Amino acid sequence: MNICGYIPESINEGAGLRAVLFISGCKHACPGCFNPASWDFQAGERFTEEMAGRIIGDVKTNSLLDGITLCGGDPFFSAEECAEFLIKFKARCPDKNVWAYTGFTFEALVKRPELKQLALLCDVIVDGKFIAAEKDVSLPFRGSRNQRLVDVRESVRQGRVVEIEL
Repeated sequence: MNICGYIPESINEGAGLRAVLFISGCKHACPGCFNPASWDFQAGERFTEEMAGRIIGDVKTNSLLDGITLCGGDPFFSAEECAEFLIKFKARCPDKNVWAYTGFTFEALVKRPELKQLALLCDVIVDGKFIAAEKDVSLPFRGSRNQRLVDVRESVRQGRVVEIEL
């Protein structure tokens, strides 16, 4: 897996102050995507154990951070590697939350075993492809009206998609 960016502190990719990791690779190719350079799975640099450790350390030692966000690309195209990272992250930073952005719907993620593990490691998933005709810059943390801020734990508990309210 490659990453094409890392921002140690951001307020744009989820609630609160967050570290943001941009995972390389996306097959959705949404017209109007804000980051088409991230579609290439070889973009950026190899995500190494050393880099993972450094990022986890950054988050653990920054008391201002609320959590980490996986963006892209689409992290669910590298689900196994992202899940391995989040397992380590949660072990060292249990008080931090995890957001992830994906073009898949939550319903599709939990139906596919190879994607479900990563989905269940997240606290909030911003789901759905970006649709330029539904673009709405007034929406918090998403680009088009079809995208949802899914509360993963509540959605699993209730057996239906539960959106967070901001």
